[in-house]
Amino acid sequence: MTLLAEWTKKAFNLLNTLEIQPGLLEKATGGLPLFKSTIMTSASSVAFNLLQHGTKNLALLAMGLLVTLPALGQAAGNNVVRHTADVIYGRKAGMALTLDVFTPSQKNGAGIIFLVSGGWASSYDDPTMVHVAVENYETYLRRGYTVFAVVHGSMPRFNVPDIILDVQRSVRFIRHNAAEFGVDPNRLGVLGSSSGGHLALMIATQGGPGPASATDPVDHESCAVRAAAVFFPPTDFLNWGAPGVDGVGRGPLSPLFAAFGSLSDTDLGRQIVGKMISPIYYVTSSLPPVLIVHGDADVVVPLQQSESFAAKAKEVGAPMVKIIVRKGKGHGWPDFWKSKEDIDAFADWFDKYLGGSAK
Repeated sequence: MTLLAEWTKKAFNLLNTLEIQPGLLEKATGGLPLFKSTIMTSASSVAFNLLQHGTKNLALLAMGLLVTLPALGQAAGNNVVRHTADVIYGRKAGMALTLDVFTPSQKNGAGIIFLVSGGWASSYDDPTMVHVAVENYETYLRRGYTVFAVVHGSMPRFNVPDIILDVQRSVRFIRHNAAEFGVDPNRLGVLGSSSGGHLALMIATQGGPGPASATDPVDHESCAVRAAAVFFPPTDFLNWGAPGVDGVGRGPLSPLFAAFGSLSDTDLGRQIVGKMISPIYYVTSSLPPVLIVHGDADVVVPLQQSESFAAKAKEVGAPMVKIIVRKGKGHGWPDFWKSKEDIDAFADWFDKYLGGSAK
């Protein structure tokens, strides 16, 4: 690791200790290219020593002096965000399941649960997926939503049925601790993309309390949500693109075969697993409103997956499933998670169904 990289890492660790959002400071300085390597390095050098030999307040003062006065003026006008990292929402196999909480200073009382997932793997900082970073939630935070970024157990160690239990547990945990987080337990929404979209729909379709015999009071809570917004979600693994086509670790999903567990090694097992993990088989008239954005050129998760889900919802009398089709788009597109038209559509959806603040 270079000296510059080492100091940059120390800077961000310091900011976390001082409960300052790096994203907020970067925005305040106009997003200057040298922000991380110059301002952060200088600030950390001074403040790190003060934190070791002085007090937290002195360290904060040093950080403030090293950021320009115009920047501080801009920051004062923002909806300041507090980031609480690595909140443990459950444990399994000797490991902790964690989520991060992003709390805006101007809250609207509703919460959005962001499922950090790609190919049923989950990582705090993997750049290949939509990872845990404040800039990924700016639109929602600006509108007053508290955002919960949930990291789940990853394949191949854990299979999809295990992972579904993880994310359902996260909703129960958030609801159980809603007062502490400053959110209304009856105003929770969920969002995700691809496998994260699939998991979001497994929450939306299966909302309810855990087993009555559970000894942990968290598990007595409901995992229901009031709204969902997702990108290109798998919904029916037994009819993948066409009736009767097996998608349980087959076809476009063959690179992910390990995610489906050993039961999927046989034809019968794949039928069992496929039905167990497909949201479409759990759709009822109590399904909360769902917004789906899907590209019509997606060859990994066919548009048919979203269309079939919407048709099933209509068949059973569910209140609202809306699909926005993106012409010529495949399975994701550059910066899709920051696409203004899509993210604004998601935020508007949550505003409508969670009673969020106006733009």
